[in-house]
Order: sequence, then C-alpha cells, then structure tokens
Amino acid sequence: MDQIPPSGVPMRPLLRVLPEGTELWRCHQHGYGAESFNPNRAHAYFRGNRFDATDEDPYPFLYAALDPVTALSEVLLRSVDFEHRTAIRLIPWAQASRYTLSALRTTRELSLVELATAEGLAAVWQDSWLVDAEPGDYPKTRYWVRLMREHAAEVHGLIWESKRCRPRSALQLFGDRCGKDPLATAPNRGLRLDSPEGLAEANRLLGPLSAVVSSPWPD
Repeated sequence: MDQIPPSGVPMRPLLRVLPEGTELWRCHQHGYGAESFNPNRAHAYFRGNRFDATDEDPYPFLYAALDPVTALSEVLLRSVDFEHRTAIRLIPWAQASRYTLSALRTTRELSLVELATAEGLAAVWQDSWLVDAEPGDYPKTRYWVRLMREHAAEVHGLIWESKRCRPRSALQLFGDRCGKDPLATAPNRGLRLDSPEGLAEANRLLGPLSAVVSSPWPD
C-alpha cells in the first residue's frame, strides 16, 4: 500500500515472540561473523535492501531466516531467471562462493513485528506491498520500518513471509534493541559455499526450488 501513513493515531503492531534457543539461519559473506550485525546505513533514496537502516534512523541490523533454504534463497535467488532450455535457475559460482551458511540460536526471548499475515500488516497500516515491493520502492519500505520503530520502541525486529521462499519466514533484528550477544553460533553447523561439501549441501537444499549453484569442480 503505497500511501502516506496516517497521523495523530498510535500504531499498535502485532508481535511474534521467538523463544530463547530458537534456531536461525544466516547466509553471510565469509569475512563477517555469523552473529555480527551490519553497521552500514543505506542511502535514503538509492540502493540498499528492503529494511536497511538509514541516516534518519541508524542502527546495526541482521537479516536471517528460520530455516536454511530461506536463508539461501533470500541471498542467492534475487533476480535469477529460469534458463530457457533447462528451466533451472543457475546461480553463478562467483556469486555464491563468497558466502557461508551458518546456524545460530537466540540467547534470549525476542519480540518481532508480525508482517507475515494480513492482520499483522494491517496493524502497521500496510498490506502485502510492504514485503513484496520491488527495489525501486525500497526507500519507502525503509521509511516504513523507521515508522514502526518510532511507534513500537520495545520491539527487537521484524518477521515477514519471504518473497523468494513462500510461505517461510525471513526476519530482521535490530542490533540497538536486542541487548548484548543476542545470538550464539551453533558449533560445527556452518557451510562454506566455496567448498565442495558446502556447495553440494547448498545445491541439495536449493534443488526443490529448481535452482543450482554452478560448480568449478568436475563431476
């Protein structure tokens, strides 16, 4: 719903609580720790992702998912077309090899704004546009998360239905509200996609979505 938000009335978001010990998955570049928050700010009008922080509301943030397939899809399946002759989405090795798939666990209970249901979206004066908008509208979706943070100072993040892996959930955590060390890395669960073993597991997970990462290794 591409509209100017109502004024003079309180927003009352619906919340979904993640219990302590909830398993999360994150696909992140090798140079960053699995539990590290992104301190960078998106430009108010150009580039950036759907709910990135901006100079108008600076805060560290972290994108994750509740399952590994969604974590991979949110990073690797952006603007990837199906090949005409194979009907497969081919993900370039040069892109995927920069990433690690990591498992995390929450170290405390976290309350997230519910954006995965019509009721949750209506509670923040929105509809599916907010979570389905194309990149050209991301300056507006970034404004909307700032609005939600203003009206609900106690929330720790957002959760919504992944556009690339429906009906599974993607989420964002606000690093300035989650307290110290809200996430712990699950030992021995990480998969580097630049290794034969990691690539094979990623392709096993992506296979049902008709997607595959190209391999530099011979079969």
